[in-house]
Amino acid sequence: MQHFIYKVSFIGLLIFAVITGCKKDKGLDHTQVSAVNTLFAPVNNVFVKLDPKAGTMDFQWEQARAADNGVVLYEVVFDKLTGDFSNPLFSYASEGNGLYNKLSLSHAELNKIAASGGIEPLSSGKVKWTVRSSKGINVQQSAQVRTIELERPAGFSEIPADLYLTGSATETGTELSNARQFKKTATGVFEIYSRIKDGTYNFAERNSGTPKTFSAENGNLKNLGQITATGGTKVYRIKVDFNSASVTYTEITSVGLFLSGDNKVIIDLPYTNNGQFAATDAPVAFKQESWGRDERYKFQVKVKNGDGNSATEWLGSVNSDNQPPTADTPAPYFYIFPVNNSQYDFAFKFIKAADNKKVDVNLKLNATSAYIHTITVK
Repeated sequence: MQHFIYKVSFIGLLIFAVITGCKKDKGLDHTQVSAVNTLFAPVNNVFVKLDPKAGTMDFQWEQARAADNGVVLYEVVFDKLTGDFSNPLFSYASEGNGLYNKLSLSHAELNKIAASGGIEPLSSGKVKWTVRSSKGINVQQSAQVRTIELERPAGFSEIPADLYLTGSATETGTELSNARQFKKTATGVFEIYSRIKDGTYNFAERNSGTPKTFSAENGNLKNLGQITATGGTKVYRIKVDFNSASVTYTEITSVGLFLSGDNKVIIDLPYTNNGQFAATDAPVAFKQESWGRDERYKFQVKVKNGDGNSATEWLGSVNSDNQPPTADTPAPYFYIFPVNNSQYDFAFKFIKAADNKKVDVNLKLNATSAYIHTITVK
């Protein structure tokens, strides 16, 4: 009798295990999907000249099938030609949060893919793509793979938020934490006034850790590398433009305070450091006119561009005319902007107390604030 009860109990457990196992198997059936068998668009080996400002590209493929006849999720993955998609360059859920068998990518995104694939600006190269299907698990990767050839425009696909100047040729040396920051003058455009001596240097996206670095070659901005400076110590305005992948060097040969009434520079401002041009104990005398004393001034900048040609630039006020400042005048009055070569327009005015006195002048062209100048009456 006990043997019979044992047999019945064992058979019952066996039946329960079989039923439970079947339920588990059936419970997972709904997660099974097929791989995508056909890629429709773009055609294999298509060539695309990228236009990040406006262009788009459409990707389409055959629908996969789900075991439960339900929805299938799709993901488009990109990789280098030598990759196997195990660590893709980029992956994108298809349209409709992964529900539809199509995807539209902007040329700006394709430019990022190309850059990650090692394709330099103004160059072309190939990447490959395929589609994965799933229900969130049990991912099936299509056996179909296509390539696209991408020609990148000038400019970088990803622009750093900040930029720093570092290296043995710079004012602050090779210690990254001491690197001088560029001033951001527009989206993707950075500028710095700095002394450069013989040595090497580069541009870094930040002044800590292991940042991305950039260099210049024949006026072109490049990833990685070092720039070698020769020819002695000079002061430059360096403009780095990630939009056009260009680097422009303008040598600053002299800076001076220009008195409008005298129509000449009355105070030379040698470069000191950190983008500053300064003079101390400089005498000032306003120009006597029939209507009174003329206190107007601006700044004259003598430069030499990359091909060796000399030119004159002017820095002055955002206003074409100004009132003399007082001790309570706010800082924006003294902000510096590029202006025309008019003798009198867009000039600042000295504080009245500066006439026939000595002054300290400091022209600050660095990233610590807006470009600004200070006049201190002694």
